[in-house]
Amino acid sequence: MCGEIKMLLSEQQHVLAYNGELLVFQLSKAKRVEGAADRTAKLCVRRMAFDRDAQLFVQKSSGAFSVRAKHSETEIVCCDCATRSKTGVVLPCVLVKMKKHNGVVEHLLLLLHSSDRFEQCCHFRLDYELKEDVRLFAGPSVLWRHANKLFYVSSDTCTVLSAPVQLSSIAWMGEIEGEGTVVLGIRAACLPESEDGDEFSTSDRAIWGSEFFGYAIEMQKMLTGARFMPHAYSRVVSSVCVCKSERLQKQLRISAAAITQKNQLIWFQDGVPKGVCELPYEKPCLIKTAVTSSNDLLFIVSFSSGNICVVQRENLQSGINYKDDVPAAEGLQENGLLTIQALETRLQAGLASVRELQQHLGLKKRVILQSCRALIDLVEGRNHILPSAKKEGLVSLWDDVGKPHSVSKEPSLTPKLQDHFIEKLWQRVVGDNLVVGVKLTESFCLSVSDISLSLVMDQDFSLISPIIECRNKIIKLNKVFSALSVSSCQIEPPQKKMKLDLRSKNDLKEEFHKRCSRTQLDKANTVTAVTSLSPLLAFHRVCCAVLLHAKKQKHQNGDLQKSKRMTLLCGKILLSLEDISNGKYSLNMLKDNSYCTGSMEDIAAILAVSIRSSFQILSSDCTLTRVNSWLLGEMECVPFKECHDMVFAHKAGNVYGTVFSWTLKSPFEGVLTLFCRSLTVLFQCLHSLIRVLPPRCDVKLMKSGSKGVLTEQLVLALEKEMFTSRSFLSSKESKAENNLTWWNEPGKKINDAPVASLLDSEDGVQQFRERLQNEKEQCMLSMNETMDGTLYQEVALKVAEAQLSSDMIVWRLSKS
Repeated sequence: MCGEIKMLLSEQQHVLAYNGELLVFQLSKAKRVEGAADRTAKLCVRRMAFDRDAQLFVQKSSGAFSVRAKHSETEIVCCDCATRSKTGVVLPCVLVKMKKHNGVVEHLLLLLHSSDRFEQCCHFRLDYELKEDVRLFAGPSVLWRHANKLFYVSSDTCTVLSAPVQLSSIAWMGEIEGEGTVVLGIRAACLPESEDGDEFSTSDRAIWGSEFFGYAIEMQKMLTGARFMPHAYSRVVSSVCVCKSERLQKQLRISAAAITQKNQLIWFQDGVPKGVCELPYEKPCLIKTAVTSSNDLLFIVSFSSGNICVVQRENLQSGINYKDDVPAAEGLQENGLLTIQALETRLQAGLASVRELQQHLGLKKRVILQSCRALIDLVEGRNHILPSAKKEGLVSLWDDVGKPHSVSKEPSLTPKLQDHFIEKLWQRVVGDNLVVGVKLTESFCLSVSDISLSLVMDQDFSLISPIIECRNKIIKLNKVFSALSVSSCQIEPPQKKMKLDLRSKNDLKEEFHKRCSRTQLDKANTVTAVTSLSPLLAFHRVCCAVLLHAKKQKHQNGDLQKSKRMTLLCGKILLSLEDISNGKYSLNMLKDNSYCTGSMEDIAAILAVSIRSSFQILSSDCTLTRVNSWLLGEMECVPFKECHDMVFAHKAGNVYGTVFSWTLKSPFEGVLTLFCRSLTVLFQCLHSLIRVLPPRCDVKLMKSGSKGVLTEQLVLALEKEMFTSRSFLSSKESKAENNLTWWNEPGKKINDAPVASLLDSEDGVQQFRERLQNEKEQCMLSMNETMDGTLYQEVALKVAEAQLSSDMIVWRLSKS
């Protein structure tokens, strides 16, 4: 709701409601500024918002505008909200007049922006003062009445125009659908010369001597005033408000409310009164409308005494009946009311669900933050007091009686203990990325799998999660470097040439363990975490704990046992804007005697943030010596001093910083691996490469693994899945086999005397068969015994992990 509010303020103060706030405009008296010949008046505005706790309006912001007032009196004429035609945004407007001694009155129309800055949008001069029926409307524009004539000026032209109408007062002005800005005025009755007009309307005007009329300003045409309300009310109406206007079957339908000098509020539909309400005070002067959150229409009536009352639309039922009313229309109105009530109920239920969801999300956020703090305390060896679950309305998973517990933890890792699995902790800044790397010891790599890093901010932030989102890559860096050892998943297993033999499963388990060990020897010894740098710079200085997560493999008697998840503290990193500005963590990739000086950490950082793509290049009739010449020539590549198999592009432009690895399988076949910072750079490199390759050359993108290697990897995964399933059933299988051995083995002699005596007669043989059948059923029941819940959960988890690994390899195989 927006509109001017009349209050008991000083003459130079005006209050305007706008977007749930109150704008208080005040014009100070003109003062002479030191050193200036003119006097200056200040138009000030205070933006007030309602504080529900204090039940008061408090000031949010303020602004001011200086008005030069040389030999003049300055005054605020009016203020209102109007749509700006250039932007379509509704903004507060203030009209200020400056009366000069020579009788000329200057007017300024000002707009107020959300930043509390005033903008002058119109300036015009008159030889008289604006006193009667001054209105502001879209444009913004100003409309007023003077000497029973209608005038208006637009901010687009700043030219005063007059309308060809005579009127005694303005009852309402606003927007009508299909007509634009319309003025509802009152004038002396103009009786038609012919008798073709409406009899009721004509007699009405003749009796009361006045009439309503409408005038569309933009379209410059007259509208029938009787569509708003009967002409009889033109003598008693104080203020009118058109609530709704629409066109149905080319007919203009209008709903309006009016206050009268008889202290009444009357509701009109299509010019017919439909309801009336007695007002509690005398001399009503202004009516406005407002819509509640439940879509109820309210009428706000102001009185000359300063009082204000609010009337609901539903209260305007005084039982005014007309013969022209159609009963079916009342039924439709009742059905519409019931529909609105049902929709309101659904809306309230939806809002309740949203509030409940917001509370649930807030609870989850608090639990996650508390878990993060507990994790930090755990890895650093500090005691952490668990909060009471009852305070959050939760059920505690601890077997306690409501007493807060202190979680006992292992002591923090000392530098000596960290040396057993960490060789080095480092960090680099590459573009807008922060790369954190941990170089692991070889012995530690042999005993773990599924390695990843997490970064946790050490500061206690109550509103944000301390866990930093990052992506992990595993990289093997040594003197004999291979480009294919950069991955974010498992290392591909070695080839397996063995037939599956169910009768020698123990030997197969031992062989599988040996293969896993050989795979571990080729595992990466550097794990990196990459995260966006910009959000961290907002804190200026950040200290992060680096946590390493891994599965520790257990081997017992040649059998792979259940792996255990563990979290280890690798150390802490400190990141500050000052260090980044000084280039402390920048890469050092300079040329030094045909080599690149980048360290192993610099190389790992580039590979961590780059997009890796491998291409198989085949040539049928020419050798591929041009590729190496292209790398050293056009790309200006030089090999790393630490890793000769990798070359670094020093060519200026987007290609700078790209890493290449070129491996020849034969003079006619090779594999080119590119590490680019974006796909755009990749396409640029490929476009340059294709121009130097032989005409009959085939370039094919290689997937994450070849079909042969993935097939062997799938065999090992399915083998592990089978062992996982069978290991938990081996005890029951052995028990069942022992129970069935005595009757399952052919040629077995029965030494049991009671049993042997049964076979001497026909009845005894029958008894033996029944006994044998019973024991068979017992054996089958023993194989279908129920399983303990904890054991079943363990079995299901292990089988699901194995099946997930197999499914992932099958998916990769289908994409290759």
